[in-house]
Amino acid sequence: MPVLGPLSFTLEVPSLDEGVTFYTDAGLVADVEGDVGRLRCPGQERESIVLLGGYPRKRLHHISLRAEQLDDMAAKTLEHGGRVAAAPRGFEDNDLWVEDPHGMLIHLSDRPADRELEAVEPFQVNAPGLTVRKRRSAMLPGASYAPAKPLRLGHILVFSPDVPASVAFMTDALGMGLADRAQDIIAFCCARKDSDHHVVAFAKSPGVGFHHGSFMVSDPDTVGRGGRALLAKVKLGDWGFGRHTIGSNFFHYIQDPWGSWFEYYSDMDHIDDYALWTPTNYQMEDSLANWGPDVPHDFVHNYEADPRAFQRRSNETVPA
Repeated sequence: MPVLGPLSFTLEVPSLDEGVTFYTDAGLVADVEGDVGRLRCPGQERESIVLLGGYPRKRLHHISLRAEQLDDMAAKTLEHGGRVAAAPRGFEDNDLWVEDPHGMLIHLSDRPADRELEAVEPFQVNAPGLTVRKRRSAMLPGASYAPAKPLRLGHILVFSPDVPASVAFMTDALGMGLADRAQDIIAFCCARKDSDHHVVAFAKSPGVGFHHGSFMVSDPDTVGRGGRALLAKVKLGDWGFGRHTIGSNFFHYIQDPWGSWFEYYSDMDHIDDYALWTPTNYQMEDSLANWGPDVPHDFVHNYEADPRAFQRRSNETVPA
């Protein structure tokens, strides 16, 4: 089981200040040095996002995954259509860097696991015939709640021109498992032990690109509350509050300044042993949501493959 979980994603961005403001508004903590911004979840010591400023447009630089057996993974990368790459300038070269068959750069690091998250009070629901919450209100006044704070990076969704080929590389070369998919349009890959339902996911597009990073919060209320608060600050596009069929998680997505997305989530399916999991091929009507608002028209548009389209859309929405 070489891939063990997500570490971070790195983006090239035209405005470091815009990116840092967006992600700190989302609840992450920033450390900026020169043209590099590193953003981490409160309570974690390592970054979950790296922003490289000064580029002409937003573009996925690479994703980073925690892994083991790196020598074996390097050999399998070559066997399955990828290549071993040199570390990019400014990044450590003591790990493994590979490109998948479509040229997406992946950093694989053999590093210790993060500390376990502290347990929180379970989200309780009074259901028919099962009253678990008694003699107290479920909700406090709205002003009683602190701003949403992401607990950890849960998964990364990227675009691929050939979703089945991307999945084959992740499973055959990097030792992941296919959790579920919807035809050849979207697919979700997990680690083989003690994994969220998905760690890396792929959506079909003409080219490689970054779609969203998804961050765990404590409960569905925080998903909804955090999403509304972030939307009020950034005043960009959003999708949510809703619940996915694939993965079962509650979600709220907020669009970043360059057309990709940030997701708050809670209550994700867990795969403790991939050998005991059976992947499902869902119909397209279940590929995005079980319930929720209408999907934004550009939710799965890869603006990295068509950057002028987002500029045109942005210009159209700016008041005269």
